[in-house]
Amino acid sequence: MSNDTQRTRLIQLIRELSVIEGEVTLASGIVSDHYVDMRRASLHHEAAPLIGHVMLDMLEEAGFGPEDIDAVGGLTLGADPVACAIMHAAASRGLDIDAFVVRKAAKDHGMKRQIEGPDIAGRSVIILEDTSTTGGSPLQALAAAREAGANVLAVAVIVDRNTGAKEKIEEAGVPYLAATGIDEIRRG
Repeated sequence: MSNDTQRTRLIQLIRELSVIEGEVTLASGIVSDHYVDMRRASLHHEAAPLIGHVMLDMLEEAGFGPEDIDAVGGLTLGADPVACAIMHAAASRGLDIDAFVVRKAAKDHGMKRQIEGPDIAGRSVIILEDTSTTGGSPLQALAAAREAGANVLAVAVIVDRNTGAKEKIEEAGVPYLAATGIDEIRRG
């Protein structure tokens, strides 16, 4: 299946599984006339593998080849299945890309870590999010990754709501990439 075919099918699945019409207050506090519940797609048996491949292809097309990326991850919970999908897609291609999880705050027990998974200090990483409105979650993950000593290459999301996240992420000094946008997934 070509990347165009995979992306087209992924958008179709996002429409079917994740877009819910009706007024809802988003995590950002913004009231919207629809909701995009990406976990319905990112945890789906067909959509998850497509997410991994489409995101890997998008990163490569943006100049971030697998040789540039050591790990992918972001703020739990939205980024977790996306990171795993990319890790598995990379492994299916014979590539070594790890996944990591950023907690909202460091644990107060055990290893007291904010970032779980393989150590990202000194490694080149991509910060992920399933859907982004204001960029708050990716920015929080970006700050934590930098604090942990990672070299953050970019922020990549599946769906951009086109409500200012791109600009805020780019102000933080990294490129912002989106596999699709809200207008594209609401058409059809």
